[in-house]
Amino acid sequence: MDSLLWHLLDPLLAALVLGLGWAAVSARDLRRSVVHFIAFGLLLAIVWARLAAPDLALAEAAIGAGLSGALLLGALRDEPETTDYADAIPGHVSIPMSLFCLALGALLAWVVWHTLGFADPVRMADRILDELPATGVSNPVTAVLLNFRAYDTLLELAVLLAAVLGILALGPARAAGSSPGVLFNGLLSWLVPLLLLTAAYLLWAGAHAPGGAFQAGALLAAAAVMLRLGGFGDDKLSRPLLLRLVLTSGVAAFLTVGLATTIGGRAFLEYPQAWSGALIFFIETAAMLAIAATLALAYLGGRPARWEMPSAGDTARGHL
Repeated sequence: MDSLLWHLLDPLLAALVLGLGWAAVSARDLRRSVVHFIAFGLLLAIVWARLAAPDLALAEAAIGAGLSGALLLGALRDEPETTDYADAIPGHVSIPMSLFCLALGALLAWVVWHTLGFADPVRMADRILDELPATGVSNPVTAVLLNFRAYDTLLELAVLLAAVLGILALGPARAAGSSPGVLFNGLLSWLVPLLLLTAAYLLWAGAHAPGGAFQAGALLAAAAVMLRLGGFGDDKLSRPLLLRLVLTSGVAAFLTVGLATTIGGRAFLEYPQAWSGALIFFIETAAMLAIAATLALAYLGGRPARWEMPSAGDTARGHL
């Protein structure tokens, strides 16, 4: 019975993904398109869970739907009240672009289908499971991201850092909205501690269960977004140096560990087996903080009010 039910639900999920994807890119109203995109991300999280990929499901729900949706909704505040974008791209441009994308998608599907027969019969998952005891963690996803392919994760954090530097260069952050009221502030008093506690759990659980730095960082950023919606202004950030250190902590932790392993006579980011678990947890903690700060600043859309470091003259005048 369960097998028959899934055989009925799987085509329905596939059809809903295609339908919501099309609705998100073809809607005439940007606000409707954003809502469809958020629903699309939530549905993708369900699809990843159905495919037995809980780590991807958590990341998609937290980042792909939650924070990405918040970023898009925040960007819509700066848009004019015009609701019809049908003429934004002329038909003689959009139709060839659509046909090109369809042809490219069909070509990629054909290539993937015909290369399956030439794949290595030894699955990478089996090799990872064989080497898992030497990584210091029991979650294969964490082992791949922070041990076997740690260099790739370092580059991902470097890309996030470059992106947030671009956001900071745009100018001052958008002003915080007015306080939404007592009811929302009461919700914040319960929801923010819950998000912080869940983020700490996901960080700790990442070594042996679904979770890790990206999911935990997304929840911390979600807590920051909720505080912003509650009227918490960025002018309350009194330590700009601390914020700078947090933003660079992920890349700095990777580089510190990599240089230490190199000085110790090993390859870059080749952890000693006895220290693998502790080093991975150290890197994940720093990466979580960096990801949270990056996503929170992305939602602000610019530099916080107290981003600039005080000069020596300002510091001297402050002591007079």
